[in-house]
Amino acid sequence: MTAAANSWRFKKPSVLPGFGLTLGFSLFYLSVIVLIPLAALLLRPWELGVDGVIAAVTAPRVVAALKLSFGAALIASVINAVFGLIVAWVLVRYEFPGKRVIDALVDLPFALPTAVAGIALTTLYAPNGWIGQYLEPLGIKIAYTPLGVVFALTFIGLPFVVRSVQPVLADLEKEFEEAAASLGATRAQTFRRVIFPAVLPSWLTGVALAFARAVGEYGSVIFIAGNLPMVSEIAPLLIIIKLEQYDYAGAAAVGSAMLAISFMLLLAINMLQAWARAR
Repeated sequence: MTAAANSWRFKKPSVLPGFGLTLGFSLFYLSVIVLIPLAALLLRPWELGVDGVIAAVTAPRVVAALKLSFGAALIASVINAVFGLIVAWVLVRYEFPGKRVIDALVDLPFALPTAVAGIALTTLYAPNGWIGQYLEPLGIKIAYTPLGVVFALTFIGLPFVVRSVQPVLADLEKEFEEAAASLGATRAQTFRRVIFPAVLPSWLTGVALAFARAVGEYGSVIFIAGNLPMVSEIAPLLIIIKLEQYDYAGAAAVGSAMLAISFMLLLAINMLQAWARAR
């Protein structure tokens, strides 16, 4: 085998020609859609200089908004990780009246405009809302607080976990569970050693997607959050405020900080996912 053949070993033989053309189109498409906008986002803040970028990112209002956005997104992702897996399990393994309706309702956050979702959540959990009016006398306030942000992000993130895990559970043969039971495994052991390892990669994928969507969510949050600076103001709203003030470099600085933090967290999740697949 020649050296040239060794250098191009990654190019797998295909019945259909066009590797060079499709690779070139893929790189061009990704560059136009992803790389160039990201490069512009990362370069724009440096108009402020190093000190200006540091000051823009470390301002108390910006730090509070970033903490709320990422903290609420993490909490919502953890909640969806648990209950999304349960919902997927119920939809796959059990037959009951209204199953098709519930299955369709899972996709509702995908189809519902985010602003409509925010208005609906506010109608429910505002102090004079359908549910909030009963929680208010108990001292429980959801709307216009960070808790309301978590509720909104949990609502929009649930379908990502359910739809990622559901096909894997559907393809998982029940014979494996029956074999584990026949060998004396308890239900908890069967789930921990047979079911969960099989769904772990797709489960982590769903959690990562839910987290990524929650970090950048805007429409459904601004109505229920109240948008109080240092209390319930999210980072995407702060970016919009800076844009309205024509502070484009400051808005890009906050966006770059969000991009960097999101990249590190998603990289950690992807590494965990790769480890799970290897096992």
